[in-house]
Amino acid sequence: VVCEIGPVEVKKHWGQVEVEVEGGKKGTSSMVFTYRDPIPETVTPTRGPKAGGTLIAINGHFLDTGSKDDVRVTIGGVDCAVEHFGEKITCRTGEYRADKVPSDPLTIIVKYGKTTTTSIPNAFQFLENPIVLDHQPKGSFVCGGRNIVVTGSGFDLIQTAVLMVTGDNSTALENAREKNDTVIQFLSPTVNASLNQPFKTSIKLDNWERELKPFDYHPDPSFNELTKKVITEASIIIVTGRGFSKAMTAKEAQAFVGDVSCLVNTLQDDKLFLDPPSSQPRARSRRQRRDTRPELLDLAIKFGKGEWVVGSVRYENKNESSLYIIIPAVIVPMLMIIAISLYCYRRKSQQAEREYEKVKHQLENLEESVRDRCKKEFTDLMIEMEDHTNDLSEGRIPFLDYKTYTERVFFLPSKDGANDVMITGKLDIPQARRATVTQALNQFSNLLNSKTFLINFIRTLERSHDFNARAKVYFASLLTVALHGKLEYYTDIMRTLLLELMEEYVHSKNPKLMLRRSETVVERMLCNWMSICLYQFLKDSAGEPLYKLFRAIKHQIEKGPVDARVKKAKYTLNDTGLLGDDVEYSVLTLQVLVHGEGPDVTPVKVLSCDTISQVKEKIIEQVYRNLPYSQRPKVDSVTLEWRPGSTGQILSDLDLTSQKEGRWKRFNTLAHYNVRDNATLVLSKVLHTQQNYDQNQENHEERNALLEDDKVFHLVRPAYELDEIKSKRGSIKDKSMTKAITEIYLTRLLSVKGTLQQFVDDFFRSVLCSGAVVPPAVKYFFDFLDEQALKHNNVDEETIHIWKTNSLPLRFWVNILKNPHFIFDVHVTEVVDASLSVVAQTFMDACTKSEHKLSRDSPSNKLLYAKEISTYKKMVDDYYKGIRQMIPVSDQDMNTHLAEVSRSHTDKLNTQVALHQLYQYASKYYDGIIASLEEDPSAQSKQLTLRFQQIAAALENKVTDL
Repeated sequence: VVCEIGPVEVKKHWGQVEVEVEGGKKGTSSMVFTYRDPIPETVTPTRGPKAGGTLIAINGHFLDTGSKDDVRVTIGGVDCAVEHFGEKITCRTGEYRADKVPSDPLTIIVKYGKTTTTSIPNAFQFLENPIVLDHQPKGSFVCGGRNIVVTGSGFDLIQTAVLMVTGDNSTALENAREKNDTVIQFLSPTVNASLNQPFKTSIKLDNWERELKPFDYHPDPSFNELTKKVITEASIIIVTGRGFSKAMTAKEAQAFVGDVSCLVNTLQDDKLFLDPPSSQPRARSRRQRRDTRPELLDLAIKFGKGEWVVGSVRYENKNESSLYIIIPAVIVPMLMIIAISLYCYRRKSQQAEREYEKVKHQLENLEESVRDRCKKEFTDLMIEMEDHTNDLSEGRIPFLDYKTYTERVFFLPSKDGANDVMITGKLDIPQARRATVTQALNQFSNLLNSKTFLINFIRTLERSHDFNARAKVYFASLLTVALHGKLEYYTDIMRTLLLELMEEYVHSKNPKLMLRRSETVVERMLCNWMSICLYQFLKDSAGEPLYKLFRAIKHQIEKGPVDARVKKAKYTLNDTGLLGDDVEYSVLTLQVLVHGEGPDVTPVKVLSCDTISQVKEKIIEQVYRNLPYSQRPKVDSVTLEWRPGSTGQILSDLDLTSQKEGRWKRFNTLAHYNVRDNATLVLSKVLHTQQNYDQNQENHEERNALLEDDKVFHLVRPAYELDEIKSKRGSIKDKSMTKAITEIYLTRLLSVKGTLQQFVDDFFRSVLCSGAVVPPAVKYFFDFLDEQALKHNNVDEETIHIWKTNSLPLRFWVNILKNPHFIFDVHVTEVVDASLSVVAQTFMDACTKSEHKLSRDSPSNKLLYAKEISTYKKMVDDYYKGIRQMIPVSDQDMNTHLAEVSRSHTDKLNTQVALHQLYQYASKYYDGIIASLEEDPSAQSKQLTLRFQQIAAALENKVTDL
């Protein structure tokens, strides 16, 4: 009798079953039937791939109510096929077809019969299917058993991983051996080679399947008969055949002599080279029964699951009877040798001890000399820097004005550099259209001040594939200039975009990577915002120690030889820029007379090994020291004349007297011209008359002719040239060509570092001192980061530290430190830049949380400041803590500060040029912007589309009926 039960309404939920048949006869069951409601409570696991196939277990009370056929399980509308029914229900998920992945936590509904429905809310979530990136190796022999490693991500969601190989009428399966989130390992399945058919290899992860391409099955290798039947522990076993390397490597292959394994040394396609066992092997029992000769051992080769016996070998020890003859013959001479060795060793050890003491003494002297040199160099530098300090106290630090500063920070790194239209400020607009264009640009400026339009504008650009990183940086800088008049609004836009970026990194990416690079418009906007807000702080506080550091590095480098061709110096902080040769030179004091500026002479210190251009630079630096770099004459615009007698001689880097060494010409130096100490030289400015122009042309032509083969050097020749000569001649006898070992000169790095230490410390202190005045922008932004971090569970203290580092030290201070010409009117040479880069790298290392494990292989610049880095790290931590404890900067105070910056500087900037350049992007992505605006209800209500179309028509001189 089969019946469908109805609901129960009485209090009693159990009883016997009564059956009444036609005629009024009744029967009562001996068993009791109970009404009860199942209560599902928990589910494991709680996540799975959207392809389905995840076996989930539902736990609770009374789940075994009814029968398996009565139960239906769904997860957010997706069927889950019941596989086991009892006190615990297990079911396998179906495919999730909705667009939103990852899904929201979905409700699991367990339905019993037609009317009883129970549920577990927010119980299961569908995530993206796993991603397979690569597999190695990409082939196997048909015998199988090769270890296949599949790499990717999201494998921890998978319960069952299977490698499938399918042919026309056969399928071979192999379950995974090992699995974690990023790696799954399989053994390749064995396939039937006799079928002679193509095989398709796939990986099946629960319900999700992906073909592994390429993956080829190769015929099993074949082996030739073994020719050498006798082996010893010193011999090499060679096995020949065909097809070894098709799907096997020496590391994977195994070989056995009897029961002892052999090392596979080399595997070629037709040969195997094996090292024999070091101990006497025995026959394996199953081999023993096959071979009746116990002295013969099977040589077996194993590739994966395939094993081949390629022959029988005999393992021979040396004849033991001969030991009685060999031992006396060997032992007696050995004892004599040992006795003689002990005697020699004793003498040598005494000699070595004396040598050790001598070397130890030399090292102590070297250490003392480095210490003395540091002390002397530092004293000299401090004395020679006094003049600069006096200049500084008189307010002579050559700070750039705000306009030039922002132009260099924003636009000098662009592809056009100093010729960028934002720096030149020149727009090519016909006179007749200037009034129309100006009016349209003002309207465009008003449109940019609509937050709805600007956010849509930026999002449209960032969605475009051809809007690359360089374009994002340039666009953000244009936007900064265009909105400079309303920095409060600019800050609001920046905050909005930063919140979106933060959400993206916190939920779908690694939060620690946020703000590391300028990959979005807002990251560059932040960099520019910091540059604007910290300009006054640079002028008032940090600028002076930075300028002193720059001057000290420049001065220290120029005290020693600097190779004008390879840009290497004797005194530097950078090991790659270290001049690894001993150059003979002397310090000269020249008496310089400037033509047309009176009879006064200026003493200038130079080196005898300086090129004429280097001498000119030092003379200009000294004579015009009260002028900023941009107002000084350039090297090419002056000539240097030496008058040792009645006739004068024009000095130049290259002329017909230049010294030749083979195909190479050496730059002329003061030593080449034999200029002595206290010599008088005349510096003259080149006049652009026709006669001088013609003479200049002749000099240029002469120089070009001398430079035609580009084989010119200054102090040392390039290493590749020396190697070329060495390879041709076999050896170099000429002492001047012998390259010294650069490492010998690494102590110079220590010397320079010791000399400059005080200046480096002063700069770090000025930047990382929270006790002094901290710019309000820094406090405001750091509080913003702290406030946002509290809203996210997966943002720890280390992540906040990295965000702060990426937003201020990495994004602003390192940029200024490596480019002093962004804030000062100075020229930074390549050799000075190399040393500044070492200081900048040290500053970056100090701001990281990770510990730097140093070894002998660590870069020299990291070893150089290894002792100080822990002190600098503590300074950074204290700085961040100090800022956190300061009184907060309110939005009103910040806006007041920003309004003052806007009022003071906006009228000096090329705002119209910036608007014009911004419109070029609006024009390029016009269709996308229009589409974005039309989809935005807020933009439609403000008629932003119409306004944008009218501006476009005016700027592009189109007739419109809008």
